[in-house]
Amino acid sequence: MKPLHRHLVNTSRKVLCTAALAASLTTAAVVTSPSTADAGESEPTPDSPQAADRGDARLDLPDIVADPPPTGVGAPEGASGIPATALDAYHRAEVSVAAALPTCKLPWQLLAGIGRVESVHASGYGLKADGYTEKPIRGPRLDGNGFAEIRDTDKGEWDADAVYDRAVGPMQFIPSTWAKWGADGNGDAKRDPNNIYDAALGAGLYLCAGDRDLSNEAKLDQAILSYNNSREYVNTVLGFMRQYQAGVGEVANPPVGDYPTQPPGTLPTPQVPVTPSNPVTPTPAPKPTPTPTPKPTPTPEQPKPATPRLASLTVLDGPGLTAEAGAAFAEVPRVKVLLSDGKPAVNQEVVFAIEKDTTGGTRFGTADSLVVKAGADGIAAATGLKAGSKAGTFTLRASAYDPQGGFTVNFDGKVTVTVADKLARADGAKMPEAVTGKSFTGVEVFATAAGKPVAGTETIADLVVKDNDGAWVPVDPKTAKAPFFKDEAGKPVFGRVLAKTAADGKIVLPELFTTDVAPGPYFVRLTTKEKVTFVLELKVTAPDTTTTPTAPSTPTPDQVPAKDPVPAKDPARP
Repeated sequence: MKPLHRHLVNTSRKVLCTAALAASLTTAAVVTSPSTADAGESEPTPDSPQAADRGDARLDLPDIVADPPPTGVGAPEGASGIPATALDAYHRAEVSVAAALPTCKLPWQLLAGIGRVESVHASGYGLKADGYTEKPIRGPRLDGNGFAEIRDTDKGEWDADAVYDRAVGPMQFIPSTWAKWGADGNGDAKRDPNNIYDAALGAGLYLCAGDRDLSNEAKLDQAILSYNNSREYVNTVLGFMRQYQAGVGEVANPPVGDYPTQPPGTLPTPQVPVTPSNPVTPTPAPKPTPTPTPKPTPTPEQPKPATPRLASLTVLDGPGLTAEAGAAFAEVPRVKVLLSDGKPAVNQEVVFAIEKDTTGGTRFGTADSLVVKAGADGIAAATGLKAGSKAGTFTLRASAYDPQGGFTVNFDGKVTVTVADKLARADGAKMPEAVTGKSFTGVEVFATAAGKPVAGTETIADLVVKDNDGAWVPVDPKTAKAPFFKDEAGKPVFGRVLAKTAADGKIVLPELFTTDVAPGPYFVRLTTKEKVTFVLELKVTAPDTTTTPTAPSTPTPDQVPAKDPVPAKDPARP
């Protein structure tokens, strides 16, 4: 069984179903698998590095500020305000952990209590809306001089100290603890202890480890001690937790160093009910001695059968996934989940999440993760996976978990782009011809690979001539008298980027104009991004000027010239 911190939990969907608070979440909270190879502890213990007695870490940090004043809307009297971003981070962490580990019953006020003691909610360091701070938060050097001695575990990556460790971030994680329990609380695919969203979720998972129920006072005490093994620390955290449970207001994120530090050597004093140190217990009246009755012989209790636990998660149908860019994956990723009694884990939730994606966006629809419930056969299938827009690789991580632990398996994904190795005219196609002054239209060329059409081929078309060495070179746009394209503004140009080919691999040249172009041969070169070229010959012909003689037409009666009329004979003349 792998430890709890190796869970991969996408709570963006679970939260929508489990809490009204989810409506306010703008980013999914994701608990990602750590990058370290070692499994680490399955449950924090008092001797864990994180549990080293670090005293009151808040007061040991430089330039820490006191609580901002309770000026926010709804701030109860006497309660301190919590900066808006910190308050949002604590709420998100509570909902995320509740979705993953519903039996833990983690209250956000516990996280707020720790955040208050450790860094005053990061407020003195310029807490920003994205959860980061303007100044890094680093605790004192844990070199054994007044504090626990913890030799360097992160080569200075987080705490800028390559000799000894320092607690880092608003929740003051020891680097080695963060390496095993770090989480992504704001869905940005990063695990950074300096971000209060990540730190709050990591702290929640750490406190809930080992199937703890934090509604149990003893378990709550144990959890806080595992964070800092100091009784004074526990009392202070619990005091602030109860204060926040009584009510707290939201205030704006304060700038760096906007409030004074508390006097060194003092602990913050939370407003908690005061219990009399010497309560008077009334003496009870004596009770009559009951008459003993025979006790029945107890029947030995039968041991309850153990509840089957999650036992295995296996990949079905092979771990490789391959698809052409922009296409759906033909193979559906499937996993099988079994319980410790060998039976299928019916209705077990399996989280499929896309990681390390270089394909330009391989997705389940528009999401990069999907939660699927296993069927009666224990099989969960992640349907609807579509390849990104470019060649690359990705990892599809499948994770199943229960309160005691979880399992993770990976699918290796690959997106390919078939590259055209040939550009050519269709078999039997004639040389394109156009009379000068007319246009070439509908000229087609096909992109193929191994004789099959290739989609997505992008080409450039330009008019070319041969130079003195016989190489094709673009025409000089200043002097060329060749067929031309037109740009979007209608101006003549001698080169154009053409649209990508569809599934038929067809390339259709834009209209080529021949205004003022002399008859003769001209050449268009098509070049792909992969430098596959094809030179197409065009023929411009002169207009036909020959005429056919026609026979003279017979005039119609109305076209015959009229003769002079014969004068009438005068009867008086002889």
